[in-house]
Amino acid sequence: MAILSVLDLAPVAEGSDVSQSLANSAKLAQAAERLGYRRYWLAEHHSMPGIASAATSVVIAHVAAATKTIRVGAGGIMLPNHAPLVVAEQFGLLEAAFPGRIDLGIGRAPGTDPVTSYALRHGAGGVTDEAVQRFPEYVDNVLAMMEPEGVGLSVAGRTHVLRATPQARSVPTIWLLGSSDYSAQLAAEKGMPYVFAHHFSGSGTAEALQLYRRGFKPSPELASPLTFLTVNAVVAEDADEAERRALPNLLMMVALRTGGTLGPQLLVEEAEKAIADGTVPDAHRPLMDAMRSRWVIGDPASARAQLEQLAATYGVDEVMVHPVAAAHVGTDPDRSPTREETLRLLADVAG
Repeated sequence: MAILSVLDLAPVAEGSDVSQSLANSAKLAQAAERLGYRRYWLAEHHSMPGIASAATSVVIAHVAAATKTIRVGAGGIMLPNHAPLVVAEQFGLLEAAFPGRIDLGIGRAPGTDPVTSYALRHGAGGVTDEAVQRFPEYVDNVLAMMEPEGVGLSVAGRTHVLRATPQARSVPTIWLLGSSDYSAQLAAEKGMPYVFAHHFSGSGTAEALQLYRRGFKPSPELASPLTFLTVNAVVAEDADEAERRALPNLLMMVALRTGGTLGPQLLVEEAEKAIADGTVPDAHRPLMDAMRSRWVIGDPASARAQLEQLAATYGVDEVMVHPVAAAHVGTDPDRSPTREETLRLLADVAG
C-alpha cells in the first residue's frame, strides 16, 4: 500500500464560519497525525466563500502548532501572487519554528478569479507572459534566499546579501506543483521533487510524470526523482453512503469548472435535491461523471483497491488524499467527522 498524506482546503461548511473551519482543520490534522499519515498540506485559494486557507502560511502555522510530528506544508503557494523574498521569509520562519516539519509546494496558477488576481498582483492581472517567463527565476530566488548563506542581489551597482532567515539551521523541503507539462519539465530541470495535481486535473497525469522522470537532472538536494500525486477521496462503511457524501463536492467542482466559484459546502440532502429538481443542468452531468470517475469513492476495501491501482498505474510511492466527504441534514455543521472518517477508514485498511 502506498504511503498516505492529506491535502486540505480548509472548507467552510454551509451554516458555519471561518473560525470553525480553522478548528476543523487543526482537528483533522491531529487525527491524520494520530493515524500515521506522512504530511498535511493546505492549499492557497483566494476570494472563495467556501475556502478558508487564503493566507496559507498563517493556516500552516495554526496546524503545525496543533500537531507534533506530522509534516505540514503548502500545496501550494502560488508564487506569481507573492514576492519571492516574502515567501522565503514566511517559510524560513515556519521551518525555524517547527524544524524538520515544513514543506513548501510552489505553483504558478492564479488560484483565484481575475479581479482578485488583479488586486493580489498590484494591477498586474492574471498569469502574464512575463510571470510565466520569470517563474523559473522566482523559484531560484526562493531556493537561494532560504539557504543560510543567502543570495547576492545587485542594486545600483552594489551586491547585497539577502537571507530569508537570520542564522537558519535548516530549510523546508521545496516541491514544484502543477497540472501541466511545464511544471514537470521545470522540476526535472532543477532537480526538485514534483507533485501532480491529479485531484484537480485528472488528465495528463501519466505524461507529466513520465516527462519529469525522463528529464530529471540530479541536484545537491535530490539525487533521483521524487514525486506523488493528489486525489479526491470519500470513504464510508457503506459504498452507497460514500457516493452520497461525495455529491456536494462534486457539485462544487462542476460549478467551478463552469464559471462559478467554490461556495460553502452543501449538505448531502441539499445536493441530492439540486440534482433531482434540475438545478444541475443536464449538460453538466457528463462533466460530473467524468470527475467522479477519477475520485476514490467507496467502502474501505474498495477504496484501498482504488488507491493501490492509482499508485501502481502512475508508479508513485505516496498518494495525497483530499477528503471531501459532506455531512447530512440535521448534523452539526462541523464537517470534520465525515472527513475524519475517510482518513480513519483508509488508515485501518492501509495499516
